[in-house]
Amino acid sequence: MPRGLFVTGTDTGVGKTVVSAALLHRYRHQARLRYWKPVQTGIEEDDDTAAVAALAACAPGEIVREGVRLPRPLSPHAAAALAGVTIETTALLAAAARHADAGLVIEGAGGVLVPLNGTDTMATLMTRLGLPVLVVARSSLGTINHTLLTLDALRARQLAVAGVVMVGARNESNRAAIEHYGGTTVLGELPWLDPLTPAALEVWATSRLDPGGLLGSVWA
Repeated sequence: MPRGLFVTGTDTGVGKTVVSAALLHRYRHQARLRYWKPVQTGIEEDDDTAAVAALAACAPGEIVREGVRLPRPLSPHAAAALAGVTIETTALLAAAARHADAGLVIEGAGGVLVPLNGTDTMATLMTRLGLPVLVVARSSLGTINHTLLTLDALRARQLAVAGVVMVGARNESNRAAIEHYGGTTVLGELPWLDPLTPAALEVWATSRLDPGGLLGSVWA
């Protein structure tokens, strides 16, 4: 099976894609890395793979392009049903195995319990991959509850929590609460970068993301 990190979020649109690009900036000089989005919905409006390729200034070999690509911007199971296809978890696992020669930064779609098909959720895929999970959360009001629920859902499935990255305006109180009640470490606080450029993201990632190097072992 592959090695690497699964990037999930407390919700859709919380910043998983930008954090995934930041991880490439942070660790590509320590290990051979590739980014992979197994399931992408709304592909005609959003292409997270293209966004990471641009934001992380990726070489062609750092991007995995195979996977499920669906046109409607809906939950994966609903988008797949409208497209007349079924998302097969086993096929995604086989795709991951084909890239076991590199450390994978795998970005999920939506949150932990987003349905993939009639029986599986994103957590099913996470569990079968068996990789540590990094949670991306907003820094704003409501994030404590959403983040703690996400951490509970991961731990209930015996998934290892690698840590949390908070996105938005810095909020020391929310950070402290997530670390204390969630029993985890906030590995970075990503502000809104304006403009959001590869250079600006690289500066933040190499100086402020996981400064203690706690994620270094996941690529080994």
